[in-house]
Amino acid sequence: MSSVQAKSDLVVEIDGLKNQKGQVCLSLFSSSKGFPSNGTQAVRSQCVKITSDAPQITFSNLRAGSYAVAVLHDANSDNQLNRNALGIPTEGFGFSRNPAIRAGAPKFSEAAVVVAGPNTSLQVQMKYLFGG
Repeated sequence: MSSVQAKSDLVVEIDGLKNQKGQVCLSLFSSSKGFPSNGTQAVRSQCVKITSDAPQITFSNLRAGSYAVAVLHDANSDNQLNRNALGIPTEGFGFSRNPAIRAGAPKFSEAAVVVAGPNTSLQVQMKYLFGG
């Protein structure tokens, strides 16, 4: 019986963390709905305490398809992206496919990766607009 769809694992390696304070929080989206900041629209979310310079986080048992990952370096562990008075992020962040950050967050299509086969790996380069 080949009607059972194989599940995939997505391994996300996070590079460029400024320090090991707090945690990294990842939100996995399967469409543009809510991407990148509305975690309630994410297919999966998880926060992991930072214990290395390049942590790897795995999302297991995913259906094949397009996904985008939003990553937050939550240095003060308050489970949100802190911003200054102008609305500019004061904590580090990153996205799958590492799209250029212009006046706002990237579109889902700019960050989407195809997950297929047993394992898919991607690297997210963290960005810090301020000290971090």
